[in-house]
Amino acid sequence: MLEQIPSQTHEAVYRADRPDLGVTFFIALHSTRLGPAFGGARMWRYQTEADALSDALRLSEGMTYKNAMAELDVGGGKSVLWLREPGKASRAAIFTAFGDILEELGGRYISAEDVGTSVADMQVVRTRTRHIAGLPPAEGRAGGDPSPWTALGVFCAMQAVLDDAGRPWRGVKVAVQGLGAVGGRLCGLLAEAGADLIVSDVSGDRAMEVAERYSAVMVDPSLILRAPVDILAPCALGGILNPQTIPDLNAQYVVGAANNQLATPEDGDQLAQRGVLYVPDYVANAGGIICAVEEFRGRNADRVDEKVRVIGPRVGDILRLADQQGRAPFRVAQAMVDDILAAPVLARVEA
Repeated sequence: MLEQIPSQTHEAVYRADRPDLGVTFFIALHSTRLGPAFGGARMWRYQTEADALSDALRLSEGMTYKNAMAELDVGGGKSVLWLREPGKASRAAIFTAFGDILEELGGRYISAEDVGTSVADMQVVRTRTRHIAGLPPAEGRAGGDPSPWTALGVFCAMQAVLDDAGRPWRGVKVAVQGLGAVGGRLCGLLAEAGADLIVSDVSGDRAMEVAERYSAVMVDPSLILRAPVDILAPCALGGILNPQTIPDLNAQYVVGAANNQLATPEDGDQLAQRGVLYVPDYVANAGGIICAVEEFRGRNADRVDEKVRVIGPRVGDILRLADQQGRAPFRVAQAMVDDILAAPVLARVEA
């Protein structure tokens, strides 16, 4: 069922075409150095096969960095379900097939929900394999929708940025781009802290609902990146920090939940040159994967809460090192990841 695709950057990349379901599956295992590859399953209507494969490759690499920085005993992987013919097959049939793929991989890759997939979908997968997380919480165990944990982690990262600057929340302006499961919950945390919100979403109804709930200013999605704010929180899809958008940014900090926010590493350097402090997305948005991994290990929600809240101090450490070294925070974080991945695994775990 699986066809392996040659790759010079990943340990293994697989493709499975199911024309009977109207879906092509891509499974990208970037690294298993720290443990089995772990990362969610994204279902999306990509324009081309190249777009779907590229997303799987970029997202899986990001998962390696995310899991390493979160001190999780897993590597990085991602699955992309390219929905080529929507409506051709039921979701149950699609996720049954996905479960069979995970079982065929034999535990080298563990998945959970992501954009376009849900807890209910993961329950279908579980009927075919045990290599899955993101299930409803069993008694005494973590589980369920990981988005509240992702939102909490991003909020903790923002708190670290403000602490580093010696600023309280009152009067801080935050622009939240994308008001889905994570972005909407993040708005709730920010409003409770006292921030002033500017929000946008491709769904005008959703944006209006969030704006009314939290007394936020709603703007058109085409304007959100240019909003004059203290913090910009990208919480939609990736690649939004690029040569076209960076010159128009009007934020002091970028701290968000979207994966792969930088189109290229050079765009991170460009942000630094403009004086914009960018907190690497794979550091700030690790709450969801922390929940999924702890669930898979059979641990409880208190353990998840404890580990997610470490994101704040971790960001604080990165900012201090960046200041000491005169480097952009994302370059400091990348060096930290490289050190983690280069260290002898047993020695690092024992320490």
